[in-house]
Amino acid sequence: MTFETKTARFWVETLGCPKNAVDSDKVIASLLGDGMIPADNPEGADLVVVNTCAFVEAARRESIDTVLDLAARRQAGARVVVTGCLAERYGEELATSLPEVDAVVGFAGEGSLAKFSPVALTPISQPVQWAGGKSLPVRPDGVVRDLLELPRAAPSRPWAYLKIAEGCDRACAFCAIPSFRGAQRSRSPEVIMAEARELVEAGVVELVLVAQDPAWYGRDIGAPGALAGLLQQLDSELGPSGLLRVRILYLYPSEVKGELVRTMLELPTPVPYFDLSLQHADRALLARMKRWGGAEKFMAMIGSIRDQEPTATFRSSFIVGFPGETESAHESLLEFLSAAQLDWAGFFPFSPEEGTAANSLDQTVTEELMNERLRECEEVQTPITQGARDSIVASETDLEVLLDEVDPNTGVAVGRSHREAPEIDGLIHISGGLNLTPGVMVKAKAQAALGPDLYADFVRLADPDLSGINPIGSSA
Repeated sequence: MTFETKTARFWVETLGCPKNAVDSDKVIASLLGDGMIPADNPEGADLVVVNTCAFVEAARRESIDTVLDLAARRQAGARVVVTGCLAERYGEELATSLPEVDAVVGFAGEGSLAKFSPVALTPISQPVQWAGGKSLPVRPDGVVRDLLELPRAAPSRPWAYLKIAEGCDRACAFCAIPSFRGAQRSRSPEVIMAEARELVEAGVVELVLVAQDPAWYGRDIGAPGALAGLLQQLDSELGPSGLLRVRILYLYPSEVKGELVRTMLELPTPVPYFDLSLQHADRALLARMKRWGGAEKFMAMIGSIRDQEPTATFRSSFIVGFPGETESAHESLLEFLSAAQLDWAGFFPFSPEEGTAANSLDQTVTEELMNERLRECEEVQTPITQGARDSIVASETDLEVLLDEVDPNTGVAVGRSHREAPEIDGLIHISGGLNLTPGVMVKAKAQAALGPDLYADFVRLADPDLSGINPIGSSA
């Protein structure tokens, strides 16, 4: 009599920000290294992992809804594990209130989730394909592994998030992240460069640097201003090897100055894309938020950068309805939006967070007024964003577009110029190219703008000598 041996399969569902996406990538790497293989869908998985977000109330609700949905859809005998920010922040409460899940695991256990598999793990029959080609099979032994330093599975797209630090030292009145992510812990340049090198060797041509506070990178290890140095090192060491772009997300505005700005504007690989964590524009309200800045300082910074680089792109997000936001403060934000002409902006209602200073502030804004102010912000910003896209079409200049996907049937490619961050901003759809491959840089001419997306015609390869080094895949 023979018995069929079942291979343990997993599914990882990711919620929240790009920093969570990096964690999920490493969770996947750990599961692969422990002998599991990916399932085609959550219904076919023996182990379903939900990497949750706990930033604001809406994110928590989405996380809980997702957990309940996946628990209901799982196959008989499968286990559901909740991890990520929600698990770290509310672990004991979740374990008590969610009988549908089999385990709630905080950050410290994210590197050893294979032990929750209901299917016995069999020895790995072939090396796991890690970024950079390394082979590091690891059997589950109950040892907790540091997720941040785990290797990554081979990338499936030509760009990748790269986390350079964990935690945050700031004390913004609305933010609970430091309470469960801890103080800032910068990764060493050597460790970051090793991971970046592995990703580039595996075909990644754009690295997106992320952290809770990347502009503060290095201060906790005695190297203030180290972000500029890291950019220089990435450019000099990996630019010749195929790295085409480096992008940074979530820059605290007071640190966007001096050598960092010069480095972002002068070196070839860093793109002039400034994702600024502004949060508001009224100086008094920002002080109440325990934040730096105000409209005057923000405008001076943006104007200085634009004077040096007219194609510089700006994105930010803003909190609407923070306690104490008067009508005058709201008008200051609207006036700033009109004056700043940001390429991209997002608006979020204030969410009171347990354990934060803002949770006990008076002068709260009603939900009705908050929603009205959100609509007014969108009414100001939407035509600004659309106008920025229309002006690209009107300029008739060639765009340098990095291709993310290519449809093998139609040949239509989807990519981004320096103005679009992956998974956040609009896309550029390109037709007319033959045998294009994800990961190559092309020249394209925009013909039309539809909402946030541009539609363009292929012109030529941007640089035949550099485009397509170690291209990843050939289909969407």
